Amino acid sequence: MMRAVKLIGALLFENLAWKLLALAVAVVIWALVASEPELATFATVRLEYKNLPFELEISSDPVTSVVLELRGPSGELRGIGETLRPAVVLDMATVQPGQRTFMVGDGNVKLARGVSLVRSIPSEVRFNFEERGFRSVPVQVRFTGEGKSDYAIAHYVLTPNRVQVVGPKSRVARIVAAYTDPVDVSAVVGSSEFRVNAFVDDPFVRFAASPLVAVVVTMKKHVQNEDMMKK
Repeated sequence: MMRAVKLIGALLFENLAWKLLALAVAVVIWALVASEPELATFATVRLEYKNLPFELEISSDPVTSVVLELRGPSGELRGIGETLRPAVVLDMATVQPGQRTFMVGDGNVKLARGVSLVRSIPSEVRFNFEERGFRSVPVQVRFTGEGKSDYAIAHYVLTPNRVQVVGPKSRVARIVAAYTDPVDVSAVVGSSEFRVNAFVDDPFVRFAASPLVAVVVTMKKHVQNEDMMKK
């Protein structure tokens, strides 16, 4: 019994100086934090989300940020936006097609220790969700400079001539074609190849693959001008 008591005593007093130093440091840190004045501030925070089902798309104008009113020790609040970055993360794992409202509160706001959330502006955010749709549409070339230098377009070849678009199903259904950036043929007198990007007129719809399009254009001199030259 005495041997066990001595062993416990030895363990308690082993490295006693280091243990006392660690305790003193902890007390000092606590005292410094406890003595800091409590302040409040506003911080604009980026809105993030996770676990959105693959088959769904957000079809409403995106909410990208919210304003948080925060309260905490002055030392913690001074670092917000620099070393400390609060976050609002919405879990969309259970959403279905239609409208869904998310509350912004303690459950989805990540803050530093000692900092508390007073309120969020806005206090809730709303999204519209739709099924993801795919569609193959033709590509239409936009030419500029045609008719200059007495030449006109004889024919052109487009690769690819169709592209696949993806996005919210109702918006994809309204896309009838993709269009190229302007192809300037004013300096072409034979055949020339251009590489341009295509686009669609809906910011919610995107391309399933690269929108780069190759356009090979062949120009031919106007017959009317050739006849005039012969005369």
